[in-house]
Amino acid sequence: MTMVQETAKRILALLPGVDCGGFGGCGHPTCQACAEAIADGACVNLCPAADQKAVDAIAEIMGVDTVEVEKKIAFIKCAGCSAGKERFAACNCESCDAAKLAGFEKGECQYGCIGLGTCIDRCKFDAMTLVDGEVVIDKEKCSGCEACLSGCIQEIIEMVPADATNFIPCSSKDNDKDTLDICGYGCIGCGDCALACPKDAIEMVYGDSIDGRYARIDYSKCEGCVTCTVKCRKKIIVDTLHDLTEAKETVALVRCVGGSVGHSKLETAGFESCKQIVDAKADLDSLDACAYSCVGFGDCTKVCRYDAIKVEFGIAKVDPDKCVGCGDCYRECPRHKIEMVPYIGVKQAACESEADPERRMEVCFKGCIGCGDCADNCPNGAIEMVDGHPEIDHEKCVNCGICQYVCSRGLLAERVVPEYNYLQREALAVGK
Repeated sequence: MTMVQETAKRILALLPGVDCGGFGGCGHPTCQACAEAIADGACVNLCPAADQKAVDAIAEIMGVDTVEVEKKIAFIKCAGCSAGKERFAACNCESCDAAKLAGFEKGECQYGCIGLGTCIDRCKFDAMTLVDGEVVIDKEKCSGCEACLSGCIQEIIEMVPADATNFIPCSSKDNDKDTLDICGYGCIGCGDCALACPKDAIEMVYGDSIDGRYARIDYSKCEGCVTCTVKCRKKIIVDTLHDLTEAKETVALVRCVGGSVGHSKLETAGFESCKQIVDAKADLDSLDACAYSCVGFGDCTKVCRYDAIKVEFGIAKVDPDKCVGCGDCYRECPRHKIEMVPYIGVKQAACESEADPERRMEVCFKGCIGCGDCADNCPNGAIEMVDGHPEIDHEKCVNCGICQYVCSRGLLAERVVPEYNYLQREALAVGK
């Protein structure tokens, strides 16, 4: 046995010993071949699955300085199910490669995870499993060998630092409209996260055209702060350090408090969805319902990923503690009765009726009657009466409480947030 062979034998004993079938990051077909390459002078950390202890020992055998190892794990840059997962699973496609060859249909994301688990076959460390069409990676089992990378026909698996806390689970290069239409979890390429990042750790990557782009994190710069999570319009950035329900600027507000009165009348008239009412150009006045109210059929609830909005007694209501401010319900509401408002302690006017006061009293027992007392008494001029209902300038509102005190209808609601929940104040200060 030659000196190189003897050295390779000692090195092999330090490697994980699970051959990656030639797909691993070392570029060799077996661990034996990798060990021989190191013994012949290749870098002591040639095997990406070798930990720091192993690399230190290999360096000692080779009589060279050790190399610092950055432990990395695989991350799938997709959190949705819009790439035809259910359809491909139903047609029994043999692999993700075969599914992609068969082609995507209109309305499917051509950039997402296909979900048939071809990458799993490459993993020899039992770190990847398929659960309901979703490839789940066990961070504790993932060795960072990189074998799964070449197994992904979509090229959406990325090696990230094992201690990373922020992730962007999307690779869509579609324009923002197409992404919104196709996937609730998609990056719309707005760039807010990149602009807010205090370390310039996020870059916007362009796709095949100038219209489509997505965000990507440079982990050599990322410090794991919460700024990008707060600033993300879609609230898709995964942050394992912070509670997304606390780290937010805005929450949804349904601009109606008395829609339950009209909802029952609309149900009796045979309507079943909010969109149906809009498409039919239904005359709510003729049905003796408020023409400005939430109609309460819950189109908005179907798109909420956080179970933060529900229909109660014929009116949609938002749980601000669950709401993360993604705006999906705001975009979905066909009657535009949902508004994104500041999360922290300002007053909200949950009515925008423009009807005559008498008519308002006829169709609703809770709404604004347009008296204007709130606007007349606001010391900061933060409230303006627009078409008979109050509009609050949140930049001017200091949450003094006077408007709430003078409102005879009890309409002006306060977003009460405990002091210990003001995490976003710190985060947003970091981004300035």
